[in-house]
Amino acid sequence: MAQVSLVNISKIYPPNIRAVNNVNLNIENKEFLVLVGPSGCGKSTTLRMVAGLEDITEGKIYIGDRIVNDIPAKDRNIAMVFQSYALYPHMTVFENMAFGLKLRRYPKSEIKKRVKETADILSIAHLLDRRPRELSGGERQRVAVGRAIVRKPMVFLFDEPLSNLDAKLRVQMRTEINKLHQRILSTMIYVTHDQVEAMTMGNRIAVMRDGIIQQVADPMTIYDKPVNKFVAGFIGSPPMNFMRGRIIKPDGHIYFNEGRFKVKIVDSMRGSLMPHVDKEIVLGIRSEDIYDKLFVSQAPPENVITVTCEVVEPMGSEVFLHLTTGKHSFIARVGAHNRPEVNQDMDLVFDMNKVHFFDTETEKTII
Repeated sequence: MAQVSLVNISKIYPPNIRAVNNVNLNIENKEFLVLVGPSGCGKSTTLRMVAGLEDITEGKIYIGDRIVNDIPAKDRNIAMVFQSYALYPHMTVFENMAFGLKLRRYPKSEIKKRVKETADILSIAHLLDRRPRELSGGERQRVAVGRAIVRKPMVFLFDEPLSNLDAKLRVQMRTEINKLHQRILSTMIYVTHDQVEAMTMGNRIAVMRDGIIQQVADPMTIYDKPVNKFVAGFIGSPPMNFMRGRIIKPDGHIYFNEGRFKVKIVDSMRGSLMPHVDKEIVLGIRSEDIYDKLFVSQAPPENVITVTCEVVEPMGSEVFLHLTTGKHSFIARVGAHNRPEVNQDMDLVFDMNKVHFFDTETEKTII
């Protein structure tokens, strides 16, 4: 297996559209890295440049110690799994998985051995004589993954491979790909727009926006310490809630004043926020850090706000409350049996130790 390094990589389409802008990224040997971002952010283009399916406008790509810019895709020793399964409809599962090895003139005995081993890993050994039309979506995806595994490449590339599956099957295949990585310990780069896939699958996540890498870190660092408002809002389900307001200092203490409510800033954040007193700022808080006052003993009165409940969404083990202050709408995630009346006022408590603050102009994280 191999390390993959992207050094100052850019992709420019005519007339002057930068789909990927000066990306620097290092994927360690045997690492599972997820490239995540909204549609059109450049993540698939980046993956296709690694694969050799797109020309590189600027920069260098290394696979191992070798610069591969001018090396054709077939000679890069990588394998790619696409969003469309791209199986040959007239071939059996065995023939689809063996096709790449036949092109490389592997002995029949070696082909048979590799296909059987891979089919056992993916639990599709009983499907080897079937054709793609006889398979379910999940089975076809396994075959597509198996076709990549049999080649024993240095790097696996996945381009939104679960997008065509239903919700239940996506969860199942997510687990299967995770188990596969743990079993074969190969270098994997996985592209998705689904932040749940990114959080649950990657050793590290690279968040992209407009062709630029915003942050690269392990999933919980991305979640707990986003570098800017975009990352904070993109990672997490429901997304982080944002409210604009001002930092004020009426009595020696500092507060966030939204206009309809104010909450006291904890002492540990005071130093970072003092330069922003009397200035506009964005407060961010995750839905799980907002509590119903009825279920919080000894709630600090300076952290209690009154809001109106607009929608109640029971999710089974929890409930999503869609709320409004009059100026901002936001979501709280509460216990399964906490179901307030719609269009009624309720008191909430913000966990001020877990809030984030962002600069209104740069959108960078202040704290």
